[in-house]
Amino acid sequence: MKTGLSHLFIPGPTNVPETVRRAMNVPMQDHRAPDFGDLTASIFADLKTVYGTTKGRVALFPGSGTGCWEAAITNTLNPGDKVLMARHGQFSHLWAEMAKRLGLEVHLIDLPWGAGAPVKEFARILGADRHGEIKAVFVTHNETATGVTSDVAGVRKALDDALHDALLFVDGVSSIGSIPFRMDDWGVDLAVTGSQKGLMSPAGLGMLAVSPKALKAMESSTMHRAFFDLADMLRAHDGGSFPYTPPVPLLHGVKAALTRMMEEGLPNIHARHKRLASGVRRAVAAWGLDLCAEHPTLYSDTVTAVRVPEGVDAREVIRIAYERYNCSLGSGLGPLNGKVFRIGHLGDLNEGMCLTAISIAEMALVEAGARIKLGSGVAAAQEVYLMRPATPELRLAAE
Repeated sequence: MKTGLSHLFIPGPTNVPETVRRAMNVPMQDHRAPDFGDLTASIFADLKTVYGTTKGRVALFPGSGTGCWEAAITNTLNPGDKVLMARHGQFSHLWAEMAKRLGLEVHLIDLPWGAGAPVKEFARILGADRHGEIKAVFVTHNETATGVTSDVAGVRKALDDALHDALLFVDGVSSIGSIPFRMDDWGVDLAVTGSQKGLMSPAGLGMLAVSPKALKAMESSTMHRAFFDLADMLRAHDGGSFPYTPPVPLLHGVKAALTRMMEEGLPNIHARHKRLASGVRRAVAAWGLDLCAEHPTLYSDTVTAVRVPEGVDAREVIRIAYERYNCSLGSGLGPLNGKVFRIGHLGDLNEGMCLTAISIAEMALVEAGARIKLGSGVAAAQEVYLMRPATPELRLAAE
């Protein structure tokens, strides 16, 4: 029999704060009522802030980020369109497979799992596309499977330098709301996230932000869609509602989560994630282990993928953590299965929670056969967390 708390350190779904859980405990209400827009208005406004857009529109689809991948494609592109993508992890792989199944011609660049988006190669291909055959470029901002954050701004620069008119699609499922995302500044045309990661809510809502350029592209898109018709959704959103029944309790939860985020402030949220992630990475270094990410410039502040030592099976580390210590760690996906385990550190999180994840991972590693010193990772992370973060006033003075 398991006692005490269940520890959730996967990179999504993430821990749901008590205030969000309580906010969802509401009686059913009429989503066609004239005052339903009182609930949704602040959600749309706060989501635009989270996305970093004043020019774009945000749509909410009952479903997941994967559903919004499909909505982004089917509302702006046409069958047979050529798109540029890179595969360097499970989620960039799945997005590419979806694009193929939806009838797009995918120019796919295969990279090691641990690499980031190939900005220079994208630039070369876009520069050579003299006739504008490529209609869209897809970037996985934060590859959840490998703990890699890619340079979206760099891809936008590559498009601009090539004077290329392709749409820029971004998967921000495990980044938006946790690390900086600047939709307008980076010229992102379609950006996808979900309710269950940085937004600290249960899974069930996919979120799609679209630029004015993407809205214009909708006018010439001929792909079939019904449930994921963005024009239908935006028309309903104009009245504060949905074209079909929405998950109303979840909307109350997301509203509470966004209120919490606005109170903390996005710069503070981003700084907190960087600080907590730094402690986890310092712990991994103290164990003498490597990260899946190829270079420190690629390190994600929302998830760390840890390579286990030779002779140790990551699946055994995950099993021991779950069965012995009531703790869920993320598994290695695809070709990384058995080779890495992942520590998710995003959403509603603090130093004590990260130290719990590190200490349990440490014990599970040792029991699985890894030769590391107990307490080494915890002590290394403690040194990071003992350093007091600069106050906003001090940060402004330093700038």
